[in-house]
Amino acid sequence: MKKAIMRMACFITYYRFQVINKTKIIGAENFQKLPIKNVLIISNHQTYFADVALMVHAIGNALNGNPNRITIKDFFFRPFLGFYFVAAKETMKANLLTKIFALVGSISIQRTWRSEGKDINRAVDKNDTQNIEKALSDGWVITFPQGTTTPYAQGRKGTAHIIKNYQPIVIPVVVDGFRRAFDKKGLKIKKKGVELKLKVKEPLDIDFNASVDDIMEQIMDAIEQSEKYQFRF
Repeated sequence: MKKAIMRMACFITYYRFQVINKTKIIGAENFQKLPIKNVLIISNHQTYFADVALMVHAIGNALNGNPNRITIKDFFFRPFLGFYFVAAKETMKANLLTKIFALVGSISIQRTWRSEGKDINRAVDKNDTQNIEKALSDGWVITFPQGTTTPYAQGRKGTAHIIKNYQPIVIPVVVDGFRRAFDKKGLKIKKKGVELKLKVKEPLDIDFNASVDDIMEQIMDAIEQSEKYQFRF
């Protein structure tokens, strides 16, 4: 099912990323150096779905020997299936299309701070963290530490707890241009001819004995969402 959906989607994603817009990828060769499991990809977040789609496309191309490129051939014949992505449960249940996306590899979690457009405060569901642990033991997990598409929003400490507890290899990714090109969900095209950027950095050197706050500070800096990036000129 996962492979079939990805094969059907590759023509759409290629058209959106390389025909309507243009994609610039830097550092995707870093994906080639990684093991097949216990890898956590952290990224800033500009749309619900387009960011993930381009990341998966870039990973597949890199692992097929074509880093920093987007092609249909590699994605169709040898799609990368060993990935999961963390997403809000309510988002993935919103409609038929999002339910199809969920079949590709969603780890659907209950957000502890927001639900149905309202601020809340609820305890972490232990099943959510266990599902992330299982996914890491099986492959690569893509997550967005801020849990929102709002730029420079405060990071959620859940990501730091995952890093501290499960000690994965952590790969920072920085995306840009998606907010200009697509709507918030990443489904509708707002503007054509936008340069979509995806920068893949080298694995972080993390002290797993450090405090959650220190790890959080390190990963927010790595995805360029810390204060020093917000106020740079």
